[in-house]
Amino acid sequence: MHALNLGDRTSTPGDWHFSAMDWQHPMTLESGHSPFGDYGITPQDVPGHGVMPVASHIRACLDLIEQGLYGSAQGMRDDFIANPAYDREIMDQVWKLHTRRDWPQIDRFMGHEYLGRWLDYKQDRQHDTKARLMGHRTGHCDTP
Repeated sequence: MHALNLGDRTSTPGDWHFSAMDWQHPMTLESGHSPFGDYGITPQDVPGHGVMPVASHIRACLDLIEQGLYGSAQGMRDDFIANPAYDREIMDQVWKLHTRRDWPQIDRFMGHEYLGRWLDYKQDRQHDTKARLMGHRTGHCDTP
């Protein structure tokens, strides 16, 4: 939540509760343990702490989803990101979680946020997966 209140707001608005945040104890996560790696992490000034690695608004939302904090991430598409140019990029990152045990909850959340766009994305991914599997079976595969 801290990262949603920092950063450049020209392409994504983030959150608007800056003054309500406890900046003495900002929440931090270790990106090395994340399925997203260092995606969306850049050095930024954090009040009272100086420059440190901070998640972009998109990465902050992805981290909330990955942690199962759907209530905190709710409204990400329209409120925190508010830029459809990032839809595919976000969905590509969320898809990295599709083998997890809590995928049904993640899928439901994404369906509520992105509606038909999420359904279309999943259909394309499943079609791509089937095509790759068929290529492996017939020996006509473009990927190793």
